[in-house]
Amino acid sequence: MPYFTIEGRAYHYRDVGRGRPLLLLHGFPLTGASFWPQLDAPPKGTRLIVPDHRGFGQSAPGEGPTTMEAIASDALALLDELKISQLAVGGVSMGGYASMALLRLAPARVTRLVLVDTWCGAEDEAGKARREATAQELEAKGMEPLVAAMMPRLLAPEAPDEVRRRVEAMMRAGNPKAAAAAARGMGLRGDQRELLSRFAGPALVVVGSLDPITPPERARQMAGLIQGSRLLELEGAGHLANLERPEAFNAALGEFLAFG
Repeated sequence: MPYFTIEGRAYHYRDVGRGRPLLLLHGFPLTGASFWPQLDAPPKGTRLIVPDHRGFGQSAPGEGPTTMEAIASDALALLDELKISQLAVGGVSMGGYASMALLRLAPARVTRLVLVDTWCGAEDEAGKARREATAQELEAKGMEPLVAAMMPRLLAPEAPDEVRRRVEAMMRAGNPKAAAAAARGMGLRGDQRELLSRFAGPALVVVGSLDPITPPERARQMAGLIQGSRLLELEGAGHLANLERPEAFNAALGEFLAFG
C-alpha cells in the first residue's frame, strides 16, 4: 500500500479501481480500512482513494490537535501528489466533518459530496467539554475505555458479528495520543450550514435509521440545505451505515457517481 511524506510525516493511503476519482475520509477512531466493503468492490468506473488520517492506521501523527482542516489539508496534499485536480469527496462521521472542511478550503476541487452519518453544525460548549474529557481519558487510560463507551453507539444491535469484531479490533489497535488529538480537533469544528447551502454540486446524504450519534433528523436537515441533494436512510443501520448495509450503500454510491 502506498505512502508519501507530508512535512516529514509518513502518510498512508489506498488507491484502488479505475475511472473518476472519489476520496473517502474515515471516521473516529478508525482507519481507512473501515471502508473495506467499498475497497473490496469499488463502484464501476470509480477510482477510490482512502487515506489514513494523521496518527491513525499506518499514517504518522502530527503536532497539536488534529483539526478537521488538518485532515483536509493532508488529503489535499495527497491529491496534489496524485495530480488530481477535481473529484468527488465524502466521509463518514469525522470524515464527513473533514470533507466539509476540504470543501471550504478548496471549493473548486469538489465536484460531488457524500456525507455519511455526520453533521454540519458546530460543537457546542457541552460537546467541547465532552471531547476534552475523552481526550484526557485517552491519554490517561488508553483506548479501552473509549472502545467500551463507543461500541454500543457505533453499531446497531443487529450489526453482523464480523463487522462488530473488525470495528472493535480496529479501535483497540489505535494510538491513544492520536485519538486524543482528533477528539480535541473535532471540538474545534465550526458551523458548515452556510457552506453547504452554497454548494452547487450534487450531494448524497446517507444515514442509518438507528444512528444515535447523528440521527436521521439531522441528515434530513443537512440534505435540505443542499440543492439537488439525495437523502438515503438505511433501515436497521447505526452510525457506520457503509459497513452495516454495504450492498445498499455501494449500490447508492455507484448510482450517484455514475449519474450525470
